[in-house]
Amino acid sequence: MPKKQLNKWMPTSGNMRQHRSLRVFSHWFENTQLWQLSRHTTAKAFAIGLYCAMLPVPGQMFIAVALAIVFTANVPLSFSLIFITNPLTMPAIYFASYKLGAWVLGTEPLDIEFEASWTWFIQYLDEIWLPLLLGSQVLGVALGILGYVFIDLFWRNAIRRQWRARRSERG
Repeated sequence: MPKKQLNKWMPTSGNMRQHRSLRVFSHWFENTQLWQLSRHTTAKAFAIGLYCAMLPVPGQMFIAVALAIVFTANVPLSFSLIFITNPLTMPAIYFASYKLGAWVLGTEPLDIEFEASWTWFIQYLDEIWLPLLLGSQVLGVALGILGYVFIDLFWRNAIRRQWRARRSERG
């Protein structure tokens, strides 16, 4: 069952409370539904985590945890999934988001040579922020919906297999 496999990698509420940057949310961590691994809390956590991972803003973890609390999703999964965007994957994800946003806006993407530096980002932010923000929102919503549907279907299928196995054992 997916629940057993996911429990292996899940941090505890105590671990999350000790995380320095998440202490603000510590009193909400007592709600057991936020730590529960069920089909609904896990699917919502995937939707939230994948959506927040695509956001081109600092503090993705705060947004993911806050949304998980508001929508009673699994907090550790929501928190963990934001790390899909890391220093290795950020350039590709944000470039794709920018291209998608430019396409949605119907504008031609700028032919700018990318440089992974803060000065480059500040210099071109005025020109790229709208397509980047729009593209990341579209990508985040799409991945969130796909993640929710995939986990929901995966979980339902696992339960069906268990029921079939029980029926075949009985006779």
